[in-house]
Amino acid sequence: MQVLFILLSFVSLAASLAAAFLYAPTEAAMGIIQKIFYFHVPAAYTMYLSWTVCTVASILYIVKPAEKWDMAAKSAAETALVFAVVVLVTGPLWGRKSWGAFWTFDPRLTSVLLFTLIITAYVLLRSLSSGETERRFASALAILGACIVPIIHISVNKWRGQHPTVIRNGGLAPEMAQALIVSIVSFTGLYILLFIRRYQLEKSRRQLAALTDEAAAMGLLGDSE
Repeated sequence: MQVLFILLSFVSLAASLAAAFLYAPTEAAMGIIQKIFYFHVPAAYTMYLSWTVCTVASILYIVKPAEKWDMAAKSAAETALVFAVVVLVTGPLWGRKSWGAFWTFDPRLTSVLLFTLIITAYVLLRSLSSGETERRFASALAILGACIVPIIHISVNKWRGQHPTVIRNGGLAPEMAQALIVSIVSFTGLYILLFIRRYQLEKSRRQLAALTDEAAAMGLLGDSE
């Protein structure tokens, strides 16, 4: 089943590439560099989706601590970081052509950077320690990060900046909108695949650690020279 899902993910990614470069028309003003749009926007959407999963799992862990919620939150946070990096790489590349600079302290860019730093802090905290105190603090950090998401969304419309406004109905040519939908579906499938694989890896690691501790307590592990 997982092999089939992996194949479908690769097929959907190939379809998004074809839709972006072969189907969607080239934007008149920016040219080929505008194609980054079909990966930058879906990556941002998937970053938000992944952090939403992390936040929900963190809230559930605070309410009723359970390993499955902690594993889900940790897996979702690491996946969110992957897509956040994609956003921060593709954005400046697009901005260099649009604004003449890789980076400006635009309201949206700055808020996205802050959000990425929170995600990074969460991942580092959970990587360095797995104690109960660290788990609860990380859960609170996830909720704090979720509070920044609405700020990112409204920053373009509420504060002056160079970042393009949020896409509205009729703002894209039909072929561009269709290519964007294909890319969003593709990135969503990729996210689900990465999250499932990361969750399974985390579960296997914890099972192995539990078995190791049990074997050590029974004296089944010899002293290493």
